[in-house]
Amino acid sequence: MARLDGKIAIITGAAQGMGASHARKFIEEGAKVVLTDLNDEKGNALAAELGENALFVKHNVTSADDWAMVVTETEKAFGPVNVLVNNAGITMAKSILEVTEEEYRRIVDINQVSVFLGMKSVIPSMQKANGGSIVNISSINGIVAGAIGYTDTKFAVRGMTKAAAIEGAHYGIRVNSVHPGVIATPMVVQEDTKAAVEEFSKHIPLKRVAQSEEVSSLVVYLASDESSYSTGAEFIVDGGLTAM
Repeated sequence: MARLDGKIAIITGAAQGMGASHARKFIEEGAKVVLTDLNDEKGNALAAELGENALFVKHNVTSADDWAMVVTETEKAFGPVNVLVNNAGITMAKSILEVTEEEYRRIVDINQVSVFLGMKSVIPSMQKANGGSIVNISSINGIVAGAIGYTDTKFAVRGMTKAAAIEGAHYGIRVNSVHPGVIATPMVVQEDTKAAVEEFSKHIPLKRVAQSEEVSSLVVYLASDESSYSTGAEFIVDGGLTAM
């Protein structure tokens, strides 16, 4: 039996990068997956590639109405939701003196408010399914400091995870956060940053950046019944970077 047989999952930001990797791994492990993203071209192409157990829904994660629509479409296509992976997010690398209020509010909406909306929206569906697992993708910058705005929101995801885990336990719903370090996504290894990333990787104890699949393997574990006693916890995937 595959590790996610019978699981019905929503994965946000799934058109590319880590989200697409999570979706592929979930399908391989027997789940039915609703992929959401604003990039409908890449999202539809990936869903077509993954086959009949995948469905793409265009989704603005900062909209409560969109979240309600995604849950409705998931239940209509596959049934009540067992798993939510809050993966969608953006980065920002400006100093506090450079960041505008508009930019700050945007990253808070996308990285933080969307996680709140996602959890709030899926819990009633998970109650119908008699439980579930929520996996919130944070960052090592939810553990240690990084850029203003990005760090703030990733710490917030960590805190929301713990608060939701305590409440969700009453419903058989587990909530955990994943904290990736430097991952070889297209955004990270593009030509203008590749040399800097390679230089930085020399300072990682394992001497390399991670592949998206290495994060996906952990996300599968947290989505599966194998992690049935894990909730309210942080799971770090950083090659030992935060241990230094």
